Amino acid sequence: MARDFLFLLGSTRGGGNTETLARQAAEQLPAGDTARWLSLAELELPGFRDLRHTEDRVQSAPTGDAATLLEATLAATDLVIASPLYWYSVSTPVKHYLDHWVTWLYNPQLDFKQRMAGRTLWGVTALSSEDHSKADPLVGTLRNSAAYMKMNWGGVLLGSGTRPGDIKGDADAAARAKTFFSSTPESAARA
Repeated sequence: MARDFLFLLGSTRGGGNTETLARQAAEQLPAGDTARWLSLAELELPGFRDLRHTEDRVQSAPTGDAATLLEATLAATDLVIASPLYWYSVSTPVKHYLDHWVTWLYNPQLDFKQRMAGRTLWGVTALSSEDHSKADPLVGTLRNSAAYMKMNWGGVLLGSGTRPGDIKGDADAAARAKTFFSSTPESAARA
């Protein structure tokens, strides 16, 4: 069955190590699978306000880039968060995107949580350390988000690189990229 991948680029600069690693992995997608790419830093999203416990908690449907992002999210069978490791977690654009999930969760017309259930969440990140355990908080953020949404968990493709282009020297990451999306996701609740 063909899958529709949405690659959400979380870097504030284009063409960085994380994006390069994500594109290496995407080159291996089977024929028939589709890949859509959105740079979160280039989307004009409204600031997030947590209105869950106020009278205004149900908000109107998003418009503009927020609507584009919501539609792309719901159209994908597989979401790939490609975020560099910033301060041991996801980048600001990725965190902002995940915060918008709260808004979408509290819009009863969207049935966001029910519609996300069963999809697969993947991660790709480059970090400046060869000690990949430094990315454990990022991995936990994504895995726990997937579990909350009753999504499947594909895991995180990790690579090492500091300056732009350094990822090309990480032969182990390149080898893992070749088979990353062919692995079998598991329930995030069990991961």
